[in-house]
Amino acid sequence: MKWQFNSFAQTDLGLVRDGNEDSALTAANLIVVADGMGGHAGGEVASSIAVNALFKLQPLLADENIDSESKEDLFLNITHEIDNQILEKSKSNPDLSGMGTTLTALNISGENLELLHIGDSRCYRYRANKLEQLSYDHTVMQELLDQGRLTPEEVIDHPQRSLLTQALMGDSGIDPILVSYEIKKDDQYLLCSDGLTNVLSDYEISKIIEANENDQVVPALIAEVRAKGAPDNITIIWSQLISQEVTQPVKRFGAANE
Repeated sequence: MKWQFNSFAQTDLGLVRDGNEDSALTAANLIVVADGMGGHAGGEVASSIAVNALFKLQPLLADENIDSESKEDLFLNITHEIDNQILEKSKSNPDLSGMGTTLTALNISGENLELLHIGDSRCYRYRANKLEQLSYDHTVMQELLDQGRLTPEEVIDHPQRSLLTQALMGDSGIDPILVSYEIKKDDQYLLCSDGLTNVLSDYEISKIIEANENDQVVPALIAEVRAKGAPDNITIIWSQLISQEVTQPVKRFGAANE
């Protein structure tokens, strides 16, 4: 069976930020969210470098003449290419020094999904009316939670809750891994920047998913975040896995589309 994504995506400036540092991509075989960071528009540049690198890679990942092992290598090693491009851009423009980006990407590989994840943009699976976080937050807060030094309640208002332990910053030295998940019929996936998850809990997100048709999930989530102040850019992709061929053009959103 040949699977593909049927995606609904949107990015929103939020109510506080002047520019959009998020970038995203949707294609039949690939969905991506990147959340940039860094002054002097550095975040916008870093996230767009990440998404545009995957935009160029996407046709190769979709090519049925390339074996799955080679595709896996290409997908995994795109992080090094992104790092190199960020490093070169920072060297040629000192104002961009220190910029970086998260990267969360899902690629369809046969009967499986491959998750490539760095940072705190999240990937959730929605299966049998249950929302499950598949990605692991690369944050100081998550490490403190794992060590039992903080409770989930203490994290909510912590001043350092967005401090990352991993990001693509040009010399990150990250050795990325791919995590594979078996596809099941009717699976749905949510990719998002922390502009959503720093404002709404998993429970609140689940309730909005339950209450809306697929094409209304993303606008409903963004509306709720904006109602609660929207302190950051919000980027959300809601994707169904379908087995019929539906034309799904490759689209870029946010900084990568500017």
